[in-house]
Amino acid sequence: MSWPIPAGDDRPDRDAATSGAIALRLATAADGNAIWDIFHAVVARGDTYVFAPDTQREEALAYWLHPSARCFVAESGERIVGMYLLKPNNPGQGAHVANAAFMVAPDARRLGVGRVMGEHCLGVARRCGFRAMQFNFVVATNEGAIRLWRQLGFTIVGTLPGVFRHPERGFVDAHVMFRSLADA
Repeated sequence: MSWPIPAGDDRPDRDAATSGAIALRLATAADGNAIWDIFHAVVARGDTYVFAPDTQREEALAYWLHPSARCFVAESGERIVGMYLLKPNNPGQGAHVANAAFMVAPDARRLGVGRVMGEHCLGVARRCGFRAMQFNFVVATNEGAIRLWRQLGFTIVGTLPGVFRHPERGFVDAHVMFRSLADA
């Protein structure tokens, strides 16, 4: 497995993928404000991510821009409308399985941003030599995400009962989702 991103894919200005009006590129530190704005809007609702709704900016950016991972941003025109993070799910003997996290700006939902990022992420993961991708904690009430991941070939391989404290529904399940990258 070759990690980080293979040579040629590491340039921030590389137009790695374009779908309609959505282009993806590696994030830079200059994207911090946009990343924070999306993160804060998504996490403040408390209904899809384990991050505390009051997570501070520095902690959020340390997560998304951590040197051991790769963060890509999705742009529509000059505006960042989403981001995803790609990293090994585990170190050492488990580093051949990728993990990823995705966030879309609330006003850009249902415009295909998540699908474009998901497809791009799977391609980057394959090029990096990952053999599979696993999502460790997909909140069961996040039906849109589950539907998208299933459409992109993921299956639910386990359900963790009552592990997420949803602000309106109480304790709800989370799923572990998995797909091989060798089958495409």
